[in-house]
Amino acid sequence: MSEQTTTAATGPEPEPATAPEPTDTVTEPTETSTDTPTETTETAETAAPEATAEATPATTEVVTEDAPATAEAAPAAPAAPAAPKDRRKLFAALRWTAAVVVFATVGAGVAYGITRPERTDIPGLSTEGDGRWTFPTLSRPALPAGAPLPQGPDNEDGTHYAPLTGLLLPAPVGSKADDTVKADKDGTVPVDAFLEEYTTEERPKLKQSLEWDGLRQIAGRGWTTADGTRTHVYLLRFHSSGFVDAFKGCDSNMRLNGVSALDLDDVWSKAKNNQMNSTTLDFPGAANFDGTELSVYQELKPLLGEEQSKIGCLRTGDVLGMVIQTRKGEVAPVPFHQTVILQSQLLS
Repeated sequence: MSEQTTTAATGPEPEPATAPEPTDTVTEPTETSTDTPTETTETAETAAPEATAEATPATTEVVTEDAPATAEAAPAAPAAPAAPKDRRKLFAALRWTAAVVVFATVGAGVAYGITRPERTDIPGLSTEGDGRWTFPTLSRPALPAGAPLPQGPDNEDGTHYAPLTGLLLPAPVGSKADDTVKADKDGTVPVDAFLEEYTTEERPKLKQSLEWDGLRQIAGRGWTTADGTRTHVYLLRFHSSGFVDAFKGCDSNMRLNGVSALDLDDVWSKAKNNQMNSTTLDFPGAANFDGTELSVYQELKPLLGEEQSKIGCLRTGDVLGMVIQTRKGEVAPVPFHQTVILQSQLLS
């Protein structure tokens, strides 16, 4: 073992005393275990009592580094304990948790990426569109204070108290306004402008009928979509529901400009029971949808000229709705039926 010897001078060397010669202070070796070598330590604390009384001018201390610590020595720092097995399990759990979070984040990102684009843009999930149009969000106009709903229990005749122009179906997104529907700035259509939809021979009779049968107002809107389909929508408000039934300008016998004889819309007739939970009424092609009686017709084949027309008649309370679609070749059934149903929802 290594030993360090420290000599501390306590002051100038005094003159020799007349007392007996001082003797070196030597401690007896301490007995240690047989497993360790014997160490000799000379300290002030282990010196004999008589030696301390007759100390020499210079005191020599031999300090052993590996000797046991005394009360004056600083305690040694405890060694760091080894990591328990539970801590290793915790580290493993944290690693798996981090992996799960990463996979969940990636999965969420993929799911978000799938829901955002159109299905036709995603390989393996592409589905062909059915041709329906995109309309703005539909909202019914506000009723006057205290006015009942058209289908309310306190409104037996189904009178519409909302502004008629507010019940008109808006044009679909991407369409262009059709100026052949001659509406004013507020959407009101004069009677003569509405009658231009009919043949010249039909107009005088229908005009007289409208004057005698309690017509109050006509509102209309027209648009043309990118595929060339022209749509005209009219709402006719009468004094009561009885006048609506009396008007003969929207049935299988109507005579529209450029339109041949009409028949029932075969696609509508086949699908109406399943799609609309309809009940057969007492007039051809009729169905009941949310309190609105619907009659849907199509131009017979062969077509006169290059265009086909389809017409939907909607009767609800004191309002008669009329949807006319015309397109070169053939009118697509899906956007036509979509337009009829949405207009019916606004009226009911």
